Amino acid sequence: MQTVFTSIGIVGTGAMGRGIAQIAAQAGSTVYLYDTHGGAADAARTHIHQQWQRLVDKGRLDESLLPGLVQRLVPVTSLHDFAVCELVVEAIVERLDAKQELLKQLEAIVSPEAVLASNTSSLSITAVAAPLQRPQRVAGFHFFNPVPLMKVVEVVAGLRTDPHVCTRLAGYARAMGHTPVMAQDTPGFIVNHAGRGYGTEALRIVSEGVADFATVDRILRDQVGFKLGPFELLDLTALDVSHPVMESIYRQYYDEPRFRPSVITAQRLSGGLLGRKSGEGFYRYVDGAPELPAEPPVPEVSGLPPVWVSTRAARRAELYQLLKDLGATIETGTSPSAQALTLVAPLGFDVTTVAVVERLDPARTIGIDMLIDDAATRRRVLATNPATREDMRDAAHALFARDGKPVSVIRDSGGFVTQRVVANIVNIAADICQQRICSPKDLETAVTLGLGYPLGPLAMGDRWGPTNILEVLFNMQTVYGDPRYRPSPWLRRRGAIGLSLTHEEP
Repeated sequence: MQTVFTSIGIVGTGAMGRGIAQIAAQAGSTVYLYDTHGGAADAARTHIHQQWQRLVDKGRLDESLLPGLVQRLVPVTSLHDFAVCELVVEAIVERLDAKQELLKQLEAIVSPEAVLASNTSSLSITAVAAPLQRPQRVAGFHFFNPVPLMKVVEVVAGLRTDPHVCTRLAGYARAMGHTPVMAQDTPGFIVNHAGRGYGTEALRIVSEGVADFATVDRILRDQVGFKLGPFELLDLTALDVSHPVMESIYRQYYDEPRFRPSVITAQRLSGGLLGRKSGEGFYRYVDGAPELPAEPPVPEVSGLPPVWVSTRAARRAELYQLLKDLGATIETGTSPSAQALTLVAPLGFDVTTVAVVERLDPARTIGIDMLIDDAATRRRVLATNPATREDMRDAAHALFARDGKPVSVIRDSGGFVTQRVVANIVNIAADICQQRICSPKDLETAVTLGLGYPLGPLAMGDRWGPTNILEVLFNMQTVYGDPRYRPSPWLRRRGAIGLSLTHEEP
């Protein structure tokens, strides 16, 4: 079966349309460019030419290939010029009525065998194709910006899409040098759906007063390994893009609590604090660089109290070894002395709940997040409860900063920061698999390539333990009473029998 379309049309010559045109021409296709704005198609051809010239200047493209590439870009002034195209990709405004009207026009122009594809990121392919006489030839072909660098493309089948159409598009994506992932037609497809756990949970953490934007970003970069914290990422993508996607997926899933947006982004969007492109978002930008608040200083303390560790602490043996390495005086009795700093390390529960259940003095009780092995992190996170004494908070901070590793002290939170964000990412990904939206393999590929996570979400669950992730979710559901934390059946069943989250049933 032919994997390269010899002639394709691109409708819409914004950044996305230009990017698709560039890699299509590089794959050997003749690319016809159309835009309703006069001169836009010619400008797009010039822009792509300049991109190729930069690659030549950097030694990444053979200069002898440049004339042939440019010749494959053909600006046109009418949709009727697409009559010769085997594939037409629309990359126009994200409005259902506009896409439907365009595809109806194209259906009357192209051959019956031609494929019609939509680059939509959030609209239903089934709905886009519904008015057409032959909806079986319509599929989603969702690239990510910047297209030449973002090497994943979602191939999306609507309810009426012929399977061979998706097979051809997947083969074409490979010919372009991209990695296709196959998705069913659901809100957000794979990447935008799986990405809901990162930003929305971080926003919820800030809305509870647990920590500020910069602290949350530092924790998730340094403990988990994300390249950008959630608020850095929101500033990069811009709230006029991100917030509507949050609302769209939430509403399309009939107000599913896992995807609940935040009033924080709605308010900041209304105020024009969009991010980098407006000069101010969650951070203020000067010459394109963010102004970051300084790291809080380590408190100076005259002496450190002895430390007692809860018998129910996560990674208790590792925590004991860490305390020994830091030179702490450790109490080993069945209960802490009246002078001891009491250390708890819960999964999912807040410090307050643990202090009450274990009958500990809350004034001397501090929590530490031990979901991830301390040796694998670049930051430690402590949490106070509303009654924690200032001297105990400062003593804990000073103790855990003794070896130079940064320490963030946050207010009480079920699941600290890392636990609740990671658990939500894993849980949403597990439910994507449960719904058979895509295969576990394609999910991991889509998220690592499309979102740049250090691990795929299912691999995160496997690395830090499905049973631990389950415990975090169950306990957070107890603390907050919110169904957003209910575990997916995919996660619950695999966690219960010790099966990898990436395992797909035969």
